[in-house]
Amino acid sequence: MGFDRFGILLVIRLSFILAALAGVGFLVVTPGHHPATLLAFGVAVGLTIDLFKFISRTNNEVSRFLDAVRYADFGQRFEFAKMGAGFADLGITFTQILDRFRADRKQRESELRHLKALLEHVPVPLISVHSDNHITLWNNSARRLFGTAQLTRVSDLEQFGSEFCSEIISIRPGERILVSFLVDDSEQRLTISASEITIASSAEKLISLQNIQSELDGMQLSAWQDLVRVLTHEIMNSITPVASLAKTAVDVVEDVSKKIADNPEVVKELLVVRDAVNTVARRSDGLMNFVSSYQQLTRLPTPDKSRIRLADLFADVTRMATVDWLKKGLALLTNVEPGELDVYADRQMVEQVLINLLQNCEHALTGADLGQVTLSARLNHRGGITIEVSDNGPGIPADIASKIFVPFYTTRPTGSGVGLALSRQIMIAHGGTISFTNNKQGGACFALAF
Repeated sequence: MGFDRFGILLVIRLSFILAALAGVGFLVVTPGHHPATLLAFGVAVGLTIDLFKFISRTNNEVSRFLDAVRYADFGQRFEFAKMGAGFADLGITFTQILDRFRADRKQRESELRHLKALLEHVPVPLISVHSDNHITLWNNSARRLFGTAQLTRVSDLEQFGSEFCSEIISIRPGERILVSFLVDDSEQRLTISASEITIASSAEKLISLQNIQSELDGMQLSAWQDLVRVLTHEIMNSITPVASLAKTAVDVVEDVSKKIADNPEVVKELLVVRDAVNTVARRSDGLMNFVSSYQQLTRLPTPDKSRIRLADLFADVTRMATVDWLKKGLALLTNVEPGELDVYADRQMVEQVLINLLQNCEHALTGADLGQVTLSARLNHRGGITIEVSDNGPGIPADIASKIFVPFYTTRPTGSGVGLALSRQIMIAHGGTISFTNNKQGGACFALAF
């Protein structure tokens, strides 16, 4: 309707201009009307100027509208009613169009924010590998997985293991692969799966990474607990009556020996029997105590977590575990960086783990000159806490390194094989890990990652 009025007003203006020009022409050829001729000419010029302003003003507003659409400046308003010429409806139409564009953009932005929020909170890390070998980390899970590492190209993934990097490059859409992932000096197991996305003729490989190490540890721990529970039950059921009967036999032999004290030969033979049966009784008791020590692997309570200042924890552990170290020529160095670092864990359980590890260091350094143990804590690359216990001893041979966390396995004649297995179970209960490496300069290093 605004354009209809524009056409009518344009025709009217042109008609007036033509009429003025016709009047000028008529007055020019008619002698004696010079003042009227000048007046008519002035009217024609004024009408022409008004027409030019009318068209220019309208063109400027239309151009402003098109620029607003082009640059998505949907805050513009068009009040043509103030300009006159009956363009109020056109101004309303322009404003409504921009309002519709603004509403559509707001809805799209809201949907995009919603999708981004969903993507950020997906618990599975997601990354994209682009055709030019650049990578994109899509969500918080991915950033937590890789920590503070700067990742822009696929080659940057080498720091997490050459196997992991090569599998990321070679995995095909639709495949699912189990890979090793090295982070904070510990090995994790990830499942990776890939799909291909093509947008505007540009293809990228979307890869999801799921850390299943905790699930594997949990399943393995559950299997060991079931095995230990069955073994201890059966052994205790078998050895308990043996121990009881052995003690009863010792008492019977002693009673009989007193009754036949006048027969030295028989008493001598009975004493031999008593000693043999007494040996069986002692070994039965020792075996029962040995089996009982394993029952703690199946009776670990739920951690009672609280905020622990690591400097205080290290001080307490040092007092408990290093009483005789000076006499043995052993030194302990502690370091917490930053000094106010704390961890959310069960204090008693973590103390038990650290004491076990320090005792292992003490055994490893037996007879060593200038034996030194380091107990340290720091923030790791993923923002968690890592506690390390290392020594300068002989280290752990490669052929037994994979067995040290297995229950019952020990290399010490008097060892029970419980300490490291229990430590691993405590860390799993905390949602963390315990790992082992040999130091390059010699000695072993155990790392607790929370």
